[in-house]
Amino acid sequence: MRRLLAALLIVLPVAGLAGAAGGRYAGMPGGVFPSALRYEDQRGGTRIAPFALMRRPVTNAEFLAFVTAHPQWRRDRVASVLAEPRYLSHWRSATELGTSALPEQPVTSVSWFAAHAYCESVGARLPTWSEWEYAAAADETRRDARKDPAWRERILAWYSKPSNQALPRAGLQASNAYGVQDLHGLVWEWTEDFSSLLVSADNRNQGDADRLKFCGAGALSMDDRENYAVLMRVAMLSSLEARDTTANLGFRCARSAK
Repeated sequence: MRRLLAALLIVLPVAGLAGAAGGRYAGMPGGVFPSALRYEDQRGGTRIAPFALMRRPVTNAEFLAFVTAHPQWRRDRVASVLAEPRYLSHWRSATELGTSALPEQPVTSVSWFAAHAYCESVGARLPTWSEWEYAAAADETRRDARKDPAWRERILAWYSKPSNQALPRAGLQASNAYGVQDLHGLVWEWTEDFSSLLVSADNRNQGDADRLKFCGAGALSMDDRENYAVLMRVAMLSSLEARDTTANLGFRCARSAK
């Protein structure tokens, strides 16, 4: 009985949080998660508090509504310290999407500052790296499919595809075990703490605590050297500055359980 009550205390706040957003968010139960990254101060695994995550990335249409309501984030008005010149450069104009940015495609070419501001505007925040990795470890039926070679190959196949192809619309992929879509195979995604992930771009250095550092948390290295997809994401995010944008980098928002 005690175990049941404890489980309900964890699940109910998250379920309520996800439901309050009208199905836009999926509830994540959290727990101790064995990250593919090894932190000196978290040898027993990373503890993930319950949270809710958007089921799919933010789309062009949703971001257009944001910049319309908050014109300081239009590409012709945004401060240069908050977004580089490529910010939303694929849109027809500052207030029109055009044929290169269809409404249901995930929004890309957005800076971390802009993504952060969007999430704040909807009462949310960007997910941390640990939260994103936790959600992304699941496949359609399992909460942690990372040991499955077939699942890994499916993810790596996406990385081998040319990045100049038109993006499909968000939400086409099957939901994973948590009810979240498009964590792999669509776009890279900003995380709240991306600047804390400092990793060498040379994967021959993985496992070398002197080469891979995590600010404020000691040495960081790959705990599972077969999980190259995680290493590539960390290397990519760690190479960016908050004002940077790329044509295949988008975002989704998260909410903490109260």
